[in-house]
Amino acid sequence: MVKNQNKLNAYAKYSSIAIQMALIITAGAFGGFKLDQWLEISIPVFTLILSVFSVALAVYLAIRDIIKYNK
Repeated sequence: MVKNQNKLNAYAKYSSIAIQMALIITAGAFGGFKLDQWLEISIPVFTLILSVFSVALAVYLAIRDIIKYNK
């Protein structure tokens, strides 16, 4: 029973990290897209910048959480 509970806890922890990463990346890309629309820029500069920044932020937070969970 304890072994199954540990597997379930690990699944929940890592699933929440994946969902968090997806939400951060989606928010960054969507925010950049809307900012480009609002400023009426033909080249999607803010979409690219915020997408790259959000991916870097999501990876940083995921690594930080994984290190915290493995201690």
